[in-house]
Amino acid sequence: MSTVSMSTPAPGASRLRLVLSEAGAQRRLTSLLALQRIEEPDVELSLSETTPDQQVEGLLTGLYDVGLAISCEENNGLTAEPIWQEPLALAVPARSPLLTYTRVPLPEALRYPMVLWHPTACAGIHRQVGRILADITEALIVAERVTSFDLMMTLVAAGYGIGLAPAAMIVACRPLGVVMRPLAGFSPQLITYLLRPQAEASDSLSRFARRAMGVGSTCQGNLHAVTSPYRK
Repeated sequence: MSTVSMSTPAPGASRLRLVLSEAGAQRRLTSLLALQRIEEPDVELSLSETTPDQQVEGLLTGLYDVGLAISCEENNGLTAEPIWQEPLALAVPARSPLLTYTRVPLPEALRYPMVLWHPTACAGIHRQVGRILADITEALIVAERVTSFDLMMTLVAAGYGIGLAPAAMIVACRPLGVVMRPLAGFSPQLITYLLRPQAEASDSLSRFARRAMGVGSTCQGNLHAVTSPYRK
């Protein structure tokens, strides 16, 4: 776990402890942090990064005030509010035959080895990708299960397989030899949730939550958006 203080407020100022788990909407997170710093410079914002399980435990025990996650943990004293969504797409090696497709049919993609997300360390995105693959009857060829986006892109660029990840993050890896391709027939979305204890929120936390909702397009938490159309 790592923690960084994002501001230097005056003595006696209020504090907001934000905890992240997994890779998600990085551009929206950047916008949110910048907006928070501009609009509430007197609120000390500390930023921590940890695993999904430790994130939930820390929110329940009062170690953190608010979290951003790709898992929906609306239980055990936490509320989970969907705030952002972004397209998931295929990460494909630069010389892959799949690049003949502008949009890749999922059954065609699954003929190739897959670099998948680790089911524990990356539980949220693992579950959301799992919904896309749930109705596919063919056995998956699993090249590797990874705990980071960087490792996934490294393996894809080296030709070990293809992956499913946030489209904008894949596009940024084009210089590495990784190409983004949308899926054909549907556009699965990766949903980011704002997690917080069910107890009454402080004023600074309530304002932060409203600010997060205002960054980019909001979503309604309908996870049918990540359901595969390939039902039998």
